[in-house]
Amino acid sequence: MKFALSLLFLATISFAAEVPAQKAAPKKDPATAAKPKAAAKKVYPKNPTPTVANFKYGPHERNVLDFWKAASDKPAPLLFYIHGGGWMGGDKAGIAVEPFLKEGISVVSINYRYISQAQDVVPPVKAPLHDAALALQTVRSKAAEWNIDKVRIGASGGSAGACSSLWLAFHPDMADPKSSDPVARESTRLFCAAVNGAQTTLDPQQMKEWTPNSRYGGHAFLKKEDYKDFAAFLAAREKILPWIAEYSPYALVSSDDPPVYLNYSAPPALGQEQKDPTHTANFGVKLQEHCKAGGVVCELFYPGVTDVKSKSSVEYLIATLKKP
Repeated sequence: MKFALSLLFLATISFAAEVPAQKAAPKKDPATAAKPKAAAKKVYPKNPTPTVANFKYGPHERNVLDFWKAASDKPAPLLFYIHGGGWMGGDKAGIAVEPFLKEGISVVSINYRYISQAQDVVPPVKAPLHDAALALQTVRSKAAEWNIDKVRIGASGGSAGACSSLWLAFHPDMADPKSSDPVARESTRLFCAAVNGAQTTLDPQQMKEWTPNSRYGGHAFLKKEDYKDFAAFLAAREKILPWIAEYSPYALVSSDDPPVYLNYSAPPALGQEQKDPTHTANFGVKLQEHCKAGGVVCELFYPGVTDVKSKSSVEYLIATLKKP
């Protein structure tokens, strides 16, 4: 590489010597020169101060959660929020809590390990998903103190947070009733889940069939140095099939699962390239088909759909968590 750069440098000098001298461009006034635009700062909802802030639920620095307690004379239902960001970014500050608190629904919002912080975990996606499960168990262990209804807990999130929520909804209970740890004895099952822009499968073959220009998901299973592009993800499929079976929401659907609600910002077009293949409603259509075949209630919303009761995940969560 150094040798190539040296040749390029010498060639540049030779070229400069062969052309006539050019008149120097006038210097720009620093005062009038255009300044580079600063990166847009993430704006989070303005929320009341949490009842409990940055509660530690695990050993990692990002294993923290915020809890807002709703006014209620009986154990309150709970929204369990998992932020999005591709499991590579985002923060627990991304949820607006007041619509829920006004309805007597308490709120928990969690941080979790990014995949980039879990390159020693096999597969990397195990870190954010198991962090979410541990956070849920921790919250249930605080139910009496925080006045939470252990049964009525609904998960929500967008994008990767939506995928994590669906994974919790469909995964068999991870409670260990024989554990000496009271947190580990708590259930990881949900009452419902309502999500936005969810990736419902982590199987690259399904993604490609549903949406030909799919490009997301390989970082869930492959180390950074192995995940060059989606083709590398697809090529590794046979090797990672056991992980797909464990961590892809679609693969985990069974008849005893809670109801789920899926919200997308554009209509589906199965088998066609999508403007946003990572958040396409194609994911929702195929999961809904699969849920119906398995006896699981799955409500799907996108612009133009008519047979749907709730037009937002917030509306769905409030109605479902408060249902008699």
